[in-house]
Amino acid sequence: MVRLVLVLGDQLSEALSALQQANKDSDVVVMAEVATEATYVPHHPKKIAFLFSAMRKFAARLIADGWQVAYTKLDDPENAGSIPGELLRRAEAFGASEVIATEPGEWRLIAALNDGLLKITQLQDTRFIASHAEFETWAEGRKELRMEWFYRDMRHKTGLLMEGDKPVGDKWNFDHDNRKSAPKTINYTGPMAFTPDETVQEVLALVEDRFGENFGDLHPFWFATDAEQAQRQLTRWITYALPHFGDYQDAMMGEEKFLYHSIISFYINTGLLDPLDVCRQVEDAYRDGHAPINAVEGFIRQIIGWREYMRGIYFLEGPDYTSRNVLGHDRALPAFFWGAETQMNCVSKAVAQTGTDAYAHHIQRLMVTGNFALLAGVDPYQVHEWYLAVYADAYEWVEAPNVIGMSQWADGGVVGSKPYISSGAYIDRMSDYCKSCAYKVKDKTGPDACPFNLLYWDFLARHRDQFSNNHRMGNMYRVWDRMDEAKREVIRTEARGWLKRLDTGETV
Repeated sequence: MVRLVLVLGDQLSEALSALQQANKDSDVVVMAEVATEATYVPHHPKKIAFLFSAMRKFAARLIADGWQVAYTKLDDPENAGSIPGELLRRAEAFGASEVIATEPGEWRLIAALNDGLLKITQLQDTRFIASHAEFETWAEGRKELRMEWFYRDMRHKTGLLMEGDKPVGDKWNFDHDNRKSAPKTINYTGPMAFTPDETVQEVLALVEDRFGENFGDLHPFWFATDAEQAQRQLTRWITYALPHFGDYQDAMMGEEKFLYHSIISFYINTGLLDPLDVCRQVEDAYRDGHAPINAVEGFIRQIIGWREYMRGIYFLEGPDYTSRNVLGHDRALPAFFWGAETQMNCVSKAVAQTGTDAYAHHIQRLMVTGNFALLAGVDPYQVHEWYLAVYADAYEWVEAPNVIGMSQWADGGVVGSKPYISSGAYIDRMSDYCKSCAYKVKDKTGPDACPFNLLYWDFLARHRDQFSNNHRMGNMYRVWDRMDEAKREVIRTEARGWLKRLDTGETV
């Protein structure tokens, strides 16, 4: 009996559970570039080109390894337009009535596969360290689901940076050492840029024709599109950048898009790199004396701590998670998130980089664009859809908890014990953006005042009932209360005026 084996665009690993359970001699692998997956949000052209290119190369690899692969290109006239549609079409063609699939990373697609038209067995995605059941067991009975405690369990489970039952260096977390502000120069030229081969060139032409109007630049296209290229980028980063990664991982520089970041999240999240193998290679760099503990621990925490924790939260909280809006924010996403002009240099730089590369690092996302959206009261669902659309590493299982939870606090504190908000002072300390800004970061009020300064205090005042009893925010409110009443009124009046100009379409 022929079975179909579904492989999705973010499941490009030969260790995929669906492939491991399949029979190479009798089963048929189904892969498809479909309109529903390419358009459910207006994806960045680079993201679409990356996925289609990597899918085509992975399919070729499977064929070379002896698999029968039924691959559908986007412009195939027989394309059914959706994953379930393609499965039905292939089931009829091959006389199959059963499908093996590895569970997708989005509730939307899980539901689509459960439509009942075919018998589909969804297997656990074993590329992750913690299963759903393991995370649920960890979360059960806890008042607060804090990543730090989960991360320690993952250290014990994997043995990474452990000496018996104790962490290397007698500390679990070296984050205190990873907060240096932007240096004067960066001695690393960034990720490898791969010249598009014939397969990629064909995809680029297709994407330019179909998605050329989407936000973001398709060219130059520099991503790795197969496992070997992705490993070359990882090796390069470990060799030349990892030793400095920890110190400057939170820094931002207007003319340095990548600093010392690895730029491999694209590849891990699609299966081109295995996360645990990546962490072991990074650990080896520490054991060999090549990289310091703060850099290595900080990176490994992002993978086995934060990444795994985000997935756990997404599936624990359920399909309605992205609709949460505890603070009741309803402002429309400003046009400058899609490239319109803004006088805020930090936002302009972060969005411009997002447009050119489908990438911005975690502090640009959290403390610039995310911070602004939260302070301004932007609808968190619109913020969520923007992040999902514009970043090449964004899939809902990882993006939604980062945005709905960590960035926008729309989940009411499931992910974070307090909102990640700051005035312009933090951005000034961690970047060189403020030096070239039309606004003055030192001005708290007045026509040249940094909008982050005005909106920070206005946010706290607006949401006092929500946060005044939060022990981590008490000092902020004490500072606010010590201000002269007239000064507080000026701040709130100017904040409302600035937001009104934003809402009416004025360039701000």
